[in-house]
Amino acid sequence: MKKLITLLMVVSMSVMLLAGCGVKNTAGSADVKSIKKDATLAAMLPANLKTAGKILVGVDDSYPPMEFRDDSNNLVGFDKDLGDAIGKKLGVTMEWVPTKWDGILLALESSRFDMLLSSLSDTPDREKEILFSKPYIQGGPVLVVKKGTKGITTGADLSGKIVGVQTGTTGDDAVRAMAGVKEVKGYDKITDALMDLAIGRTDVVVADDQVGTYYVGLDSTKYEVVGKLAAEPFGIGFKKADTKLRDAVQGAIDSLKKDGVLTTISMKWFKADYYK
Repeated sequence: MKKLITLLMVVSMSVMLLAGCGVKNTAGSADVKSIKKDATLAAMLPANLKTAGKILVGVDDSYPPMEFRDDSNNLVGFDKDLGDAIGKKLGVTMEWVPTKWDGILLALESSRFDMLLSSLSDTPDREKEILFSKPYIQGGPVLVVKKGTKGITTGADLSGKIVGVQTGTTGDDAVRAMAGVKEVKGYDKITDALMDLAIGRTDVVVADDQVGTYYVGLDSTKYEVVGKLAAEPFGIGFKKADTKLRDAVQGAIDSLKKDGVLTTISMKWFKADYYK
């Protein structure tokens, strides 16, 4: 699923949506300074990227806690830390290219950046367009409601309800395919959807697992995750022809998992180890 926010939205969310529980400044990667370059993996990179000494990474910087701007306008999040760790393993700098989610696959295919690391669900339709790494974490759309809401725990319970989604996400597709939903409200930003939930304009918001859990954690007295529609693997996206880059990045991910770095990053952002 996917997303979109700015510094001003972070500030307004802390005041309007989460009653003072704003997005915290957690800038900085999870111990990436200790990661050593792997010469074998670095040698796998395409020649142009070796020469440039950097990889351009597409990201929609609006999806806490995966990727977002903190209170100092720094890009932070799980995917940011993961990307920087991959760069350390490959001996290159990761240069992040903020891109609006609507059209982000086209931007990848048009070579605006080299790879897409931005909570991208690996789906059969997307596999027809781009190349994926192996899944690096499991996401999936969850149901977020105001605390104490009764009668919504599964997809079947969305019948007759007004549902907020981020436009163009897999959650959006899933809800629109359901029979009986009273209305699907699409938003450019998941934070807009959550704000409408807070003031009663929607009955439930469908958001990705980590995102829903993150916002509930900011104010668990007001919101809760009550169910999950499906499990979805997140992968890193590449142009179809970029098998060498994909293989180098995949090798870096595998090494980071073995070294325990992925566990460190997971604990930092989710207070849970997704790599047990």
